[in-house]
Amino acid sequence: MRRLRYSVAASLDGYIADVNGGFDWIPHDSTVDFAALFDRVDTVMMGRRTFDVMQSQSGPPFKAGTRVYVVSRELLAESAPGVTIVREDPVSVASSLRHESGSGEIWLFGGGRLFATLLAGRQVDAVEVTVVPVLLGAGIPLLHSGADRTALSLTDSQVYASGMVSLHYSVPSAAH
Repeated sequence: MRRLRYSVAASLDGYIADVNGGFDWIPHDSTVDFAALFDRVDTVMMGRRTFDVMQSQSGPPFKAGTRVYVVSRELLAESAPGVTIVREDPVSVASSLRHESGSGEIWLFGGGRLFATLLAGRQVDAVEVTVVPVLLGAGIPLLHSGADRTALSLTDSQVYASGMVSLHYSVPSAAH
């Protein structure tokens, strides 16, 4: 079964973006091996707001040929060429993707609300949070409020010279 992982940077107080959706508070750290991170990924799932932010950037952070699924009831296909729009149950789509053959990973890219939905649906295998040493005070939360308590098991950690700390957890309750 393919892994679905939520890999995200978060402020020390638990926000993945500031109140304006910005992430300029995340420092560039040349010791972070982004190539290795993206090399394992062949599929990305994200919500509409994350997709909009990604579209406003200079290009997606993942490699060409990566399949992109955007959960949205309103996104028009003509405004998102090459993207699969998920209009209904993202849990069943994630389950189908996880059951495909192959070793490529599925990256849940941003979105505390979609994370909460997929976590409740037992589709998230790993949670990888890089904690940035900044307090934002408000913004988009790492996990949407109202999510159920979920136990995690630490699998790896790394401290960077920039002061960021990467924490990797497995989700024992994920469907297998």
